[in-house]
Amino acid sequence: MFLEKLNTISSRISGSLALSLIDRDGITIESVSSEPNLDLEALAAEMVAQHRAMTENHRELGGGDVHLLSVTTNRVTLMVSSVAQDYFLLLVLSREGSQGQARFELRRAGLLLADDL
Repeated sequence: MFLEKLNTISSRISGSLALSLIDRDGITIESVSSEPNLDLEALAAEMVAQHRAMTENHRELGGGDVHLLSVTTNRVTLMVSSVAQDYFLLLVLSREGSQGQARFELRRAGLLLADDL
């Protein structure tokens, strides 16, 4: 059910290497990837754990919930975006990809997926 929507979202993001729908526990529900060497399940678990920890810290400080967490490495940019209560998207973006476009499309993705989550 989600595979077609993930493909649509991923195709609109220049430089997208992979996109995963993840639940609050970091478990991958569905993924699309053009990069077979990525361990999306491990990335998903780690990035969602980091997202949850940061959200908890920001709540305690009065900063509110974290909607998007972005980490740039020497190879890729990883973005975790809240799309619905207890659901996230993990985007793996190439160095050449546009982070601004990715943020915009991840925000749109929340609207596209909301009815199914």
